[in-house]
Amino acid sequence: MKLSVDRSVLLKALSHTQTVVERRAVTPVLSNVLLEAEGAHLKISATDLDISIIETIPAGVSDTGSTTVSAHMFYDIVRKLPEGSDIELSEKPDSHSLTLKCGKAKFSLPTLNAKDFTNIKTSGLPHSFVISAGELSHLIGSTRFSMSTDESRYYLNGIYFHTREADQQHVLSAVSTDGHRLALAEVPEPQGAHGMPDVIIPKKTIGEISKLLDEAQGDVEISLSHTQITFNFGKALVASRLIDGAFPDYTKVIPQSNESSLTLSRKLFSEAVDRISTISLEKTRSVKMTVEPKSITISASTNNQGSGTEELDATYDGQRLSMGFNARYLLEIAQQIKGETIQFKLSNEDTPAVIKGIDGSDVLYVLMPMRV
Repeated sequence: MKLSVDRSVLLKALSHTQTVVERRAVTPVLSNVLLEAEGAHLKISATDLDISIIETIPAGVSDTGSTTVSAHMFYDIVRKLPEGSDIELSEKPDSHSLTLKCGKAKFSLPTLNAKDFTNIKTSGLPHSFVISAGELSHLIGSTRFSMSTDESRYYLNGIYFHTREADQQHVLSAVSTDGHRLALAEVPEPQGAHGMPDVIIPKKTIGEISKLLDEAQGDVEISLSHTQITFNFGKALVASRLIDGAFPDYTKVIPQSNESSLTLSRKLFSEAVDRISTISLEKTRSVKMTVEPKSITISASTNNQGSGTEELDATYDGQRLSMGFNARYLLEIAQQIKGETIQFKLSNEDTPAVIKGIDGSDVLYVLMPMRV
């Protein structure tokens, strides 16, 4: 194998692939990335056997071939090479060593046989559809923050994707919850998605997809079965196993009787919550919201840290109400809302609040109250 490749192009691809690789892999070859040189391209693959990323970049290939090399070592070397430089990679047959040259720098890195490298299945999945990168980014970006980190409830450690009928329209929904808050985002059902299985995409896969979406344009092809899913970005392909579990019926968590509406400036609300929560205990970060027809008062008090209150103008059409919430959860939800106004749908002190923007972005949040 022998090829030359632009350093910046190689670094970008390695930044996507090397994060999949576990530093303490079960077998040595899983600590490596697979390099395959053919035609005018270099294909780079990485896997932990639960998720695989394959990225193809242009390269000047003199001799075709394949090998594997330490993912993190290779990435660190390329990262420290001069910007704008070209890198030459070569491996002689049976040498078990990859030579990297860049200017006057030269490295020799141990390799393992490419035949021992195994990727997750990336083809032949029964369901397939295309979604715009913007819509997929909306679904993931609006919900990923509320995924659970509790390993005992593994079925909540991801985002639940499924199709359903909502308001007499077919939609593709993304849902996440950690038991304290719930996020629901929807887009019109893409052509071909109808009848797809309900799936839970793992947190690690969500993180890798999010990084690719930050740079993606155009469409993403999604293929899936009950156990696996692939995201094809064109030059990059992500394949992942799915969480084997049943996501709870989240519709039962969404209150249907919250008829009182509170609206106010999202920016002013976020700033006030952030200020007042300074007084809260680090463990709970709780604040109290007291709402009245024309105002909302945000307050917090502790025995040894004092107290704080702040009043904001608001529009509210219900009875006076006081509720406690986790300040961090309030701030994270407010950050997800894109419009200038945040809306709370409330019922009483013990019923979860429904929170959303009023810009028609089809994102809804449910937040459990807490005693303060």
